[in-house]
Amino acid sequence: MNYLEKYQQWISDFYFDEATRNELKDLAGNNTEIEDRFFKDLEFGTGGLRGVLGAGTNRMNIYTVRKATQGLANYIKKQGGTSKGVAIAFDSRRMSPEFANETALCLNANGIKAYVFESLRPTPELSFTVRELGCIAGIVITASHNPAEYNGYKAYWEDGAQVTSPKDVEIIEEVNAITDYADVKTMDKAEAMANGLYHVIGAEIDDKYMAALRKLVLNPVAEECKDMKIVYTPLNGTGNLPVRRILKEIGFTNVFVVPEQEMPDSNFTTVGYPNPEDPKVYTLAKKLADEVGADIILATDPDADRLGVQVRNKNGEFELLTGNMSGALVAEYVFSQRAAKGTLPSNAALIKTIVTGNITDQIAKYYGATLIEVLTGFKYIGEQIKLFEATGSNEYVFGFEESYGLLVGTHSRDKDAIVAVMMLCEAAAYYKTQGITLFEQMNQVFEKYGYFKEDLVSVTLKGIEGMDKIKSIMASFRKNPPKTAGGYQVLRVRDYQEDTITDMANGNITPTGLPKSDVLYFELNDDAWCAIRPSGTEPKIKFYYGVKGEALADADTKLKSLVQDSVWKVQ
Repeated sequence: MNYLEKYQQWISDFYFDEATRNELKDLAGNNTEIEDRFFKDLEFGTGGLRGVLGAGTNRMNIYTVRKATQGLANYIKKQGGTSKGVAIAFDSRRMSPEFANETALCLNANGIKAYVFESLRPTPELSFTVRELGCIAGIVITASHNPAEYNGYKAYWEDGAQVTSPKDVEIIEEVNAITDYADVKTMDKAEAMANGLYHVIGAEIDDKYMAALRKLVLNPVAEECKDMKIVYTPLNGTGNLPVRRILKEIGFTNVFVVPEQEMPDSNFTTVGYPNPEDPKVYTLAKKLADEVGADIILATDPDADRLGVQVRNKNGEFELLTGNMSGALVAEYVFSQRAAKGTLPSNAALIKTIVTGNITDQIAKYYGATLIEVLTGFKYIGEQIKLFEATGSNEYVFGFEESYGLLVGTHSRDKDAIVAVMMLCEAAAYYKTQGITLFEQMNQVFEKYGYFKEDLVSVTLKGIEGMDKIKSIMASFRKNPPKTAGGYQVLRVRDYQEDTITDMANGNITPTGLPKSDVLYFELNDDAWCAIRPSGTEPKIKFYYGVKGEALADADTKLKSLVQDSVWKVQ
C-alpha cells in the first residue's frame, strides 16, 4: 500500500481507537504531513524504536509499540525464554507509562511474565534489573535526550546490554514479519495480574541497585569534603531520586537540586531540548550554583544514562566539560586509584567507541591496560563485558563514549549516569583533599597525556528530504574522500559500512575488524582525525573532530581550523 492507502485504512478501521482516527481525520488535505506519517513503518532498528509521538505507521503510538513488542515476544518464544520474563522501565516522557503498560500486556497475552516498575526509573537500573531478576529481556520506554515530541523503546537481552548482532537483526525480522496490526495480541490488565503475568516492582530493586553502586566506592568521602556544594539537575527526568540517594549514602550533605527541573515534566518546559551536551540546559543550574557557591554542576538526561559536568575554571567561572574530558577524568581517577591500591587487574581493559577522543589510548598505555575500540553505541561496550566474562581474556575496568556516557563496574551493561555522578563527586572530593579542583586535575591529565581536544557538529535534516540528503552526503564522501582537511593530510580512510581501511598513499586496503556501520573515519597526521555518521536516534548527520596540540591554546587553534574547513561542512 502507498501512504494514502495506509492513511485511509487507519481512519476507517475500527481496530484503531476513536482518538487516533480523529487525529488523522483532522489531517485531511495535508498530504505532506500524511506522507510523513505513513510513507514507511517506524523502523525497529538495532536499538529499538524512536520517533515522534502521534498517529500513523511512522510515529510512536500504542499500535507501533504493540507491534514491536509482538515481534519481540515471537522471538522470545522461539528462543525458549518465555518462562524467564521481561523487565520494563519507563521515563518521564509523554505516553511513557502507557507504552510500558501496553508493552507488558502484549507480552502477557503471549504467555510471558512482565516485571514493570511502579514509577519512572533510570535506564541503567533497568539494565541491572534484567540480570538481577534473571529475565530473558528488558525494555525501557525512553527517547533519552531527544526533544519533548519524541519517545522511544529500547530492547535489552538477558546479559543486560542492548541487543546486538545477530539477535538484533533476528528480532527486526520478527517485527517486520507482522504486516497486520490485528495480529498483535493484548489482554486485560486485571486478568494478567490475576494470572500471575503482570508484576509490579520497585523499592526492592532500588535497594539492590544502590548497594551495587556503593561497592564501587574507591575512597570514602573525607570529613572535610562532605559539605562540598553540588548543584544537580535531572532535567525533569528519572535521575532525581537515585542521584540524591547515592550522594547522600556516600556522605555528601550539600546537594542542591534545581527546583524548576526537579520533578517530572514531559514537556521539559524550562529546557526544551534536554541534552546535557547543550550549554543552554545549564542556565538555571548556573544561577543556583552562583547563589549557593557550588563547586560543581551536574546534569543527567531524562533517562539518566548520560551525565554532563560543569566545573569552575581558574577565573571561578563554570565551564562545561566535553564528554571526552569527563570520561578521561573518571578513567584517570579509577585507574590511578586502583593501581595505587593494588586492585588494578593485570588484564585490565579500557573500552572506547570509534569517535571517542585519543587521550583514552594514552591512559590505557600508561596503566598497561588493553585498549579496545568498538562501534558507536554503548551496547558494544556491554558486548565486550559479556565476552570477557565468557573467555576470561580481560577484566573490565572502565568504558565510555564521547556523548557523555560512561560505566564504572559491571552492575549495568549500559552507560550509567548515576554511577557517573557518584564517581565524579568522589573524585572531586578526593582531589580537594590533595588541594586541587577538578578543573586543575583536568589540566594535569592533559599535561600527563597530551593536549587532546575534540568537537562535534550536528546538522539536523528532517523528513523524507532530510533522510535522502543524509544518504547523499555519506555517498559523496565515500565516492570522493578528501585528501586534506584543515591543513592536515588524510592518511587512511576507514569505511565501517564496507569494512575497509584504505591507505591513501598506496591504495592498500585492510579490514576494520568491526561489524558494519554507516560511519566514515579519516585518520589524519599528527594524531588528528575526523569522522562522519548519521545519528541513529535523531534526524541528524554528525561530524566529529579531534586534534592534539603542543598546549591547550595550540590544540584550540588546530581544532578551530579543522572544524572551519569547508570540506567538512554541509550547507
